[in-house]
Amino acid sequence: MAVTEKSDLSFRLAVREDCPAILAALKLLAQSIGVSERCESTLQDLEMHGFGDKPQFTVMLAETDGKMAGMCLYFPMFSTWLGKPGLYIQDIYVHEGCRNAKIGEKLLRHVSRIGRDEGYAYLRLTVDEGNEGGARFYSNHGFIRSDDEYIYKLIGPAFDAFCDA
Repeated sequence: MAVTEKSDLSFRLAVREDCPAILAALKLLAQSIGVSERCESTLQDLEMHGFGDKPQFTVMLAETDGKMAGMCLYFPMFSTWLGKPGLYIQDIYVHEGCRNAKIGEKLLRHVSRIGRDEGYAYLRLTVDEGNEGGARFYSNHGFIRSDDEYIYKLIGPAFDAFCDA
């Protein structure tokens, strides 16, 4: 199905029953940037951490003709330097057949407006190395690359060893 800018587009918050479609989109995102092996999330992970007793993230879905065209997974954060809360955009994905209809931009703007209305003052995200398309997209929409900080991570056995030391 070809989607155009004139196609009916709606947004809604994801519910637990959307987890299979969200997981499929995350796997397609990882595949599209050549890092399929890095997407370790399972259906149970998404259900528990997104829709369980203590939700850790929110997913906004973009739909055309009642089908998911794209999704944006995000969660709150806080900047001690700004003294304000913001939203961290973890993943944004638009299905291939729905691209070139500005769905990604509309989805990101929709999430941004909701965030602003709820008191959030900024967006933050990272772009995977090698994802030139993503970097261009954000740059074209006014995002600036931070040159004053680096991201470090502690995961897997290294995280466990650090905790247990």
